Amino acid sequence: MASAGIARANDAVEILLARAEPPQGVVFEIVEADESALEELLPRVRDAIEKVRARFPATEFAVVSHGREEFALQSQYQAEHAEIHQLAQSLVADDVPVHVCETHAGWYGVTAEDFPDYVNVAPTGPGQVSLYQELGYELIIIQ
Repeated sequence: MASAGIARANDAVEILLARAEPPQGVVFEIVEADESALEELLPRVRDAIEKVRARFPATEFAVVSHGREEFALQSQYQAEHAEIHQLAQSLVADDVPVHVCETHAGWYGVTAEDFPDYVNVAPTGPGQVSLYQELGYELIIIQ
């Protein structure tokens, strides 16, 4: 995960914060090759949400994960990736849905039933991102 990715995400958040009008919503897109990437990336998402909520409290948020990192959210890895699952549950408890991609999972023999109830399994990750954008959400790519 490159520091350039951090800068781009931070820049996107700063641009949102500098605006006079609040965003309708923000969708965070994550696509990584590292299955443990969410351990580092979900705290960045949480930090970004806190910054935006401090300035624009009514903003809605969502997370869409559709790379190999989504596999850490499977039920069978709740103990092995406990921190990732706790972070995801914390986001969901704060009304931030966490989505994974059923199509990508299916390529590896993973089904929707392999994820816990607090993870929303979308038919496709890119399609889910597009749905949020159609609702007026701003896209921030987290790397």
